[in-house]
Amino acid sequence: MRVFGMNYDTGFVSAGSTTHEPFDPETVLRDLRVIRQDLHCDAVRITGGVQDRLETAARLAAEAGLEVWYCPFTNGLDRDELMAFVLDGAERADRLRRSGASVVYLTGSEISMVTDGFLPGRDLAERMALLTEPMRMREAIPAARAAVRDFLTEAVPAVRDRFGGPVGYASIPFEDVDWTPFDIIANDAGYRDATNAAAFPQTLAAAVGQGKPYAVTEFGCCTFRGAGDVAGGTEPVTYDEHGRAATLTAAVERDEEGQARYILDLLRDYEAGGVEAAFVYTFANRHLPTTADPDHDFDLAARGIVRVLPDGSWTPKAAFHALAEYGLMRAR
Repeated sequence: MRVFGMNYDTGFVSAGSTTHEPFDPETVLRDLRVIRQDLHCDAVRITGGVQDRLETAARLAAEAGLEVWYCPFTNGLDRDELMAFVLDGAERADRLRRSGASVVYLTGSEISMVTDGFLPGRDLAERMALLTEPMRMREAIPAARAAVRDFLTEAVPAVRDRFGGPVGYASIPFEDVDWTPFDIIANDAGYRDATNAAAFPQTLAAAVGQGKPYAVTEFGCCTFRGAGDVAGGTEPVTYDEHGRAATLTAAVERDEEGQARYILDLLRDYEAGGVEAAFVYTFANRHLPTTADPDHDFDLAARGIVRVLPDGSWTPKAAFHALAEYGLMRAR
């Protein structure tokens, strides 16, 4: 496996706020140095829906010595707005590449779910609800696939006009992306759980065997006991109208060791399976802080490998220490 990577969220936009508040470049640089120096990661996937933040974090990641996977992850844009965002990002990413940084550009993430008009629903919450209605979802998939293909058919040549490095796209399986115009096949659904464990080796072999480098751009699990069995599902938390965590939706027990085992097991699977790059999800879920109240300890619903404290600082979890050891052994 060429790349051991980490996801770093600069702010997914929702309900008038983002999942990374406040965004402080000095803090971001410290985090990215930890990812490089303590975890010994080769690369970081920089995600988010605020363009200036993406560019800032990408530059800081390069300064920290990391390969940068520059990845717009927008929400609530329409098709034309998404196109403008992706092309603007390509120009920014190429400026960084031309300065000497190693940069991969991903032309968006999971756009069928997060973009208005690709799937039925007024917003992401309504589109996510489709996943609990299999009949409606099956009926909606053909049109969503067509919309994704139409968008990427137009976007990729325009991105290549603006960006001179490798190009990919962070997909989800039902989008059924045509990978012909891409340099890298990338998948945001690198989760193994009770629903797909039996077929996981065959699915991975098929993904790797498509003739191009294959990247798992997102995998990991939450920090509660049994999270690995439902790793591909949604986090057990609800949000208020301002996008802040409000309540846990289940009584769950902390299990940091289980999270660590899950991540390391998948890393070994990806190494053995011929994956080009694997990105743990995620460094920090800043919108899911820990609290002294067990009923509102939102870190239990977080996939971050650090535990975010109420003041915005963080402390390592068991997965952090396990990955630091893994990264050090790999670096040797």
